[in-house]
Amino acid sequence: MSIWRVLLSIICPPLAVIDKGCGSIIIVFLLWLCGWVPGVIAALVILNNPKN
Repeated sequence: MSIWRVLLSIICPPLAVIDKGCGSIIIVFLLWLCGWVPGVIAALVILNNPKN
């Protein structure tokens, strides 16, 4: 995970996970609509996943 991805996930979480698939983008976007913090946390968890 690069520093640019972390900064992008703080500024706009759906853009940080754009290459992780449609499901990840939708989940992060919906959480981001519910609140900024849940979207950021979800984006960071998805970016830290070692399987992807």
